[in-house]
Amino acid sequence: MTPRTSEKYIEIRSTSKQKIMDVTLELFANEGYYQTSISTIAKRAGISKGLMYNYFDSKDELLKAIVFNGMDSLIQFFDTNQDGILTRDELLGFISNSITNIKENIVYWKLYFSLMVQPNVIKLFENELIAMIDPFFKMLYIYFESEGYDDPNAEVRFFQSLLDGVGLSYVSDPDNYPIDGVEKKIISMYSKKF
Repeated sequence: MTPRTSEKYIEIRSTSKQKIMDVTLELFANEGYYQTSISTIAKRAGISKGLMYNYFDSKDELLKAIVFNGMDSLIQFFDTNQDGILTRDELLGFISNSITNIKENIVYWKLYFSLMVQPNVIKLFENELIAMIDPFFKMLYIYFESEGYDDPNAEVRFFQSLLDGVGLSYVSDPDNYPIDGVEKKIISMYSKKF
């Protein structure tokens, strides 16, 4: 038997870590953060509790990894050319990609929205989350200001609330919420010159 290469080891570790995160996402979203134990996660992932700690130091760290992994998957659609300047096309693309992301990752968004209404849980990663999204809020502010909005700060918060509301409504009732029609309405609203 030949020894594993470092590349193979990294691949196995990455696959195992992703499996743990996928299992945990389902459990946290459906059972709740506090109701889900490390033992339950390990059992569902098919590994020992001790091995879990080779991947994540704590349940808090595991939650943070899941939240930030999901946010990363959304943020990649914002300022796609990474020049620090948001254009109308990038904003409209972000809206479409956000809606697609919500539809394709409903379990993640179910967890995300449940965490947002649990102040004691959100405190576990609140500062890191603010640091992650603050540059995007600033870029949105500059965009809305350059587009002539009277109150760019209010527009940033309205935009955030609008997308959060769409996501929460869809997650709450995916079979009946007209998300495609709502997406068209939002895109139409932000397509027009203010």
